[in-house]
Amino acid sequence: MCNLYRLNRAPDEVGKMFGAAAIATNAGEEIYPGYPGLVLAGAQLRAMTWGFPLSLTGKSGQKLKPKPVNNARADKLDSLMWRYSFAERRCLIPLTAFAEAEGVKGHKTRTWISFADQPVFTVAGIWRESDEWGPVYSMVMTEECTGMQGIHDRSPVIIAPSDHRQWQHGAPEEARALCKPYAGTLHLDRTDEPWIRR
Repeated sequence: MCNLYRLNRAPDEVGKMFGAAAIATNAGEEIYPGYPGLVLAGAQLRAMTWGFPLSLTGKSGQKLKPKPVNNARADKLDSLMWRYSFAERRCLIPLTAFAEAEGVKGHKTRTWISFADQPVFTVAGIWRESDEWGPVYSMVMTEECTGMQGIHDRSPVIIAPSDHRQWQHGAPEEARALCKPYAGTLHLDRTDEPWIRR
């Protein structure tokens, strides 16, 4: 599952790419669950928190801080948590690369996955309003694509530019047809960056 991605383009540049107005945002270049990122919802570029809030309860019944659920499995989109967002509020998440952890436990490093010929690409997302954090989004995941074999058994649903309209505005069954592993070539950058920065 994707728990870290990067968007190293300014909001006004991203807005121009998608024909949307620029916005002010405090989103960083590296986006983590529970932090703000940019999404294209309809024709609007918006800042939202990455992850649907999941209410948690402690052992003695006290309410705990919600957990951001930042990945929605494509085969679970009919579940109560995702159903209405998938049917009514699909979005595109622009990014320059996403990361997965590789290596032995305690010494995992970051492998960045991107496209050599696309400085910014999009993956499938769904969004909703929340009482806890305002507008929130989650990334849709499917089975691993060919380029990620041996790295992780899941990968984001990559949406080609020609499929943007179908993902955002098509009927649910048309959008579901796009939830498949990417068949093209990915660029892998295996780094020595620790997965967890202390």
